[in-house]
Amino acid sequence: MAEKIIIATDKAPTAIGTYSQAVKVGSTVYLSGQIPLVPSTMEMVSDDFSEQVVQVFENLTAVCDAAGGTIADIVKLNIFLTDLSHFATVNEIMARYFTQPYPARAAIGVKQLPKGSLVEMDGIMEI
Repeated sequence: MAEKIIIATDKAPTAIGTYSQAVKVGSTVYLSGQIPLVPSTMEMVSDDFSEQVVQVFENLTAVCDAAGGTIADIVKLNIFLTDLSHFATVNEIMARYFTQPYPARAAIGVKQLPKGSLVEMDGIMEI
């Protein structure tokens, strides 16, 4: 097996459990789930759904940068929502961060997320 390289940056929230922000194996980077925590305070950005989505994308961007790539290098994105009626908002905000060809994606409705977050995203990046 190829060497595992742990990716960490202070520009994204520190892990709040037994995981790394990301792990690189070969040219593939596995991005852990990001919730809308502000890295400097480790507090939720706000209760506003749109602001939470933006913060999650900013956190993912920071981890991608730390791994030596960009958010455009994400090939698979998983989005977890506590309310699937917000899906159109996710699409609108996602269009600010990605251009075609878009990554493969799943949107999954869940009952609850860490720290009361309304959204969480993880992904796989190829660099």
